[in-house]
Amino acid sequence: MHSLSQSKVFSEAKATLHLAIPLIAAQLAQAATGFVDTVMMGLLGSETLAAGGLGAIIFFTIILISTGMVSAVGAIAATAHGAGELHRISHLTIQGLGLTLALSVPMGFLIWNLSPLLLRFGQDPQAVALAQTYLQALIWGFPAAVGFAVLRNILSALNYTRPIMAIVASCVPLNIGGNYVLMFGKFGLPALGLAGIGWSSTLSFWVMFIAAASFLALSRRLKPYHIFRTSYQFDAREFWGIVKIGWPIAGLFAIETGLFAVTTFLMGTLGTVTLAAHNIALQTANITFMVPVGLSLATTVRVGQAMGRNDSLGARLAGYVGIAIGVSFMSLTALFLWTNPDKIVALYLDIQNPENQPVLESAISLLGIAAMFQIFDGMQVVAAGALRGVKDTRVPMAIGFLGYWCIGLVSGYILGLRLNFGGVGLWLGLVLGLAFSGLLLTSRFAYLVSGKTSFVK
Repeated sequence: MHSLSQSKVFSEAKATLHLAIPLIAAQLAQAATGFVDTVMMGLLGSETLAAGGLGAIIFFTIILISTGMVSAVGAIAATAHGAGELHRISHLTIQGLGLTLALSVPMGFLIWNLSPLLLRFGQDPQAVALAQTYLQALIWGFPAAVGFAVLRNILSALNYTRPIMAIVASCVPLNIGGNYVLMFGKFGLPALGLAGIGWSSTLSFWVMFIAAASFLALSRRLKPYHIFRTSYQFDAREFWGIVKIGWPIAGLFAIETGLFAVTTFLMGTLGTVTLAAHNIALQTANITFMVPVGLSLATTVRVGQAMGRNDSLGARLAGYVGIAIGVSFMSLTALFLWTNPDKIVALYLDIQNPENQPVLESAISLLGIAAMFQIFDGMQVVAAGALRGVKDTRVPMAIGFLGYWCIGLVSGYILGLRLNFGGVGLWLGLVLGLAFSGLLLTSRFAYLVSGKTSFVK
């Protein structure tokens, strides 16, 4: 019996990684694109870099929240796939794309008219004017970026994650080339500067969307699902089913990104050295975080498919294995951060330059805290993915609010600004908030799949 359970765990781990590795690669490719965009903004000068950074944070926060809303498509489609309800996949795809269009109008209006809001929050008028040129180019890619998220979720639910990896990875060089041509006005085109980076991203979003749609429509292996060959009418049951599960996911994403935005603002009040060290630690954490994010997407699919088969034991195993892999990977990165902080800082700064010593010392302290942060960050994101697989999204949103804002931000503020622990105190607050959320989300999943609740058949 013991060897049988071991073989089941091994088999589930293998299946999860088979799904997760291409999704992780896609997440890392997207992170690389953001990094390259930032580097290329710097080629246009520090003012452009500041304006571009402001615009990018706003746009990609709105994109993250919107893709959170449509990501419910993946959880529902995985359950439908597990239950053998092939006819629902096409309906879910169409309704997900319909929701994308419904989101694009208000979000587009908001992005187009952000300038007065940014000026009211005391941003530099020159930076705002420059950021607006970037945002008004990016806005045309919004429907494609969110639409691609819908199609990515459908493909993941059907166990086709390698095409996602191929599409995203192939668009990295396209984006870099587009940046260069449109920024500097090559091949007879006008030099668009920062707006050129926005138009290049828009082009990449549309190429990714069209490539994913083409694969779904033309792949012979996907013909049984009749994707794009079904009714394009509004299906109230499927549409509102996506919204019902999706809005708390969007809310959780907003709560999490809001926490990091406010923490960054508080870091700025402690001076430029602390803010620079914070940015180094946060950028490093963001890169490693892409791995559990990809794993979380795969865990949603594995749990959702088991739920569709009415296999509560399979759902339990899929969730536990996903969380264990996430925590194990992040424990390894934590060990690396703990033992090699100076090497990590050297990627961002010339650590031999005496002028950079204060930032180096501060960043080393923060990376030590970030090592703990890694483990709980991996736990909470995969546990939230497992809960999406059982269509449980409202309670995780409440847990996120309680953990990130009531515990994380409040304790960070007290430790950092009231007890004068500075940046270290603010980061300890993040650790406490993530630890609370990670442990509670994992406990919530354990409870729902324990058989003590009627939630799982």
